[in-house]
Amino acid sequence: MRKLFLNALALATLTVAVAACDEKKESAESTVTAVAETAVDAAKTTSEAAPTAFAKMEFTETEFDFGTINEGDVVEHTFEFKNVGETPLVISKAKGSCGCTVPEWPHEPVGVGETAQIHVKFNSKGKPNKQSKRVSIYGNTNPELTVITIKANVTPKKLETAGPVKQ
Repeated sequence: MRKLFLNALALATLTVAVAACDEKKESAESTVTAVAETAVDAAKTTSEAAPTAFAKMEFTETEFDFGTINEGDVVEHTFEFKNVGETPLVISKAKGSCGCTVPEWPHEPVGVGETAQIHVKFNSKGKPNKQSKRVSIYGNTNPELTVITIKANVTPKKLETAGPVKQ
């Protein structure tokens, strides 16, 4: 009888312990769920209340044609733009599509409503015939990449001859 009593007491203790664990588990799961829902709501509210502002480059021209030039000529053109965005424009990088095209850009921020310039040099040495080169400009704009283009029809150098070949 005593053994039966001890077994019943052990079973009752175990039942109470399991029930207490289940309550803690449910309580912990409820807390985690509530915290996650609050974080999602806060993120939605923040993104709706404060949309991200971007700068915007508005060029007077995005393409320039040098026309016909001679192979070996180095030609230059300046592209002018205005920041018509909502925040100062910061150009992080500008690069030509090949080593023959070299851009120079403002490294300081361009304020909202301000104008600035990107100067492009093109070296036509070794670049005969029709050429089209891109300058990729990366900044705090949306989209991040802006492209301007230069073109030229490069007249090839004539090969120099050593005169008639003697036989």
